[in-house]
Amino acid sequence: MDARPLKGKVVAVCCNPEPGLPKPVVYAVHLIENWGVEGDYHAGSLVRHRYLANKDPYMPNLRQALLVDAAVFTELAQQDIHIGPGMMGENITIEGIDVMQLAEGVQLAIGAAVVEVIERRNPCLQLNGIDPRLLKAVVKKLPGKTVFKAGMMTRILQSGWVRAGDLVEILSPLEILSEGLHAE
Repeated sequence: MDARPLKGKVVAVCCNPEPGLPKPVVYAVHLIENWGVEGDYHAGSLVRHRYLANKDPYMPNLRQALLVDAAVFTELAQQDIHIGPGMMGENITIEGIDVMQLAEGVQLAIGAAVVEVIERRNPCLQLNGIDPRLLKAVVKKLPGKTVFKAGMMTRILQSGWVRAGDLVEILSPLEILSEGLHAE
């Protein structure tokens, strides 16, 4: 398992007022506490992810911003799947932090905002609209476990603007970080 530092940076930010993929790269996004990314289809007090909204349209929206590790693009390119920021529907693409190793409950400062990791993203077939092999490439079924590489869902704890180049820093709680991350 590769060990990476507790700091990274924002590579790109993405927002789309319409459902579906990809999310276009934009100059900046405004993360709004307990709401989501201003102007994004998935923002709001109630869940907007279609699968979850169909199950319970009154479910609170805790999946407010999606983070993806830019390293996944290199891994995918080795499988001849060439995609970039926003193509997996993420709001924030990060480098320098192994996003998929973050445990639920970890808080990150991203630009002027603070988010909390809620859960691993369990992606749907929409990814195959980008490339017919993409879903299988980011969800690997191994004996006894499934490995996800499609990002982490977060809820917004503190509003703030986020832009490419902004610092990303793991704040807390350090004791629940998954194995593989370390302080420098």
